[in-house]
Amino acid sequence: MKIAVASQNRINITSHTGKCRNFWIYEVNSQEILNKKLLQLSKEESFLNSFPHIPQALNNIQVLISGGIGCGLMNRLEEQGIEGIVTSEREPDLAVITYLESSLVRKLSQPRNRQRRYNRRRDRSQHLHGHAYHLPTINLGKTV
Repeated sequence: MKIAVASQNRINITSHTGKCRNFWIYEVNSQEILNKKLLQLSKEESFLNSFPHIPQALNNIQVLISGGIGCGLMNRLEEQGIEGIVTSEREPDLAVITYLESSLVRKLSQPRNRQRRYNRRRDRSQHLHGHAYHLPTINLGKTV
């Protein structure tokens, strides 16, 4: 089985898979890493620029591990039978080892609502003190 790990700086797992051009490719069996090599894509071969396809060099992987995968890319991976995994783990080797042990901590992907994001941008110009985003207020039952 082949596992690709997005790692633009070749050290840590990348959080923006679409723009990533460096991937560690691991050849594994059910228990251990057998081989590891760096795959470097050209800018044109990145997920972002190869839409709606998967980059040819990544067609033979079964799993893609990253720090962030958008909904569109996750759908493209699923269509190709590739398991897309979003994790908070930063170290590529550890991510693969924990994946093989079925203990890799996964982050839930949150679908984006593009219309809502557009409306936020539009509303920003109308917001008096320049902040477009606010942290939610949490009521702890105390009266101030």
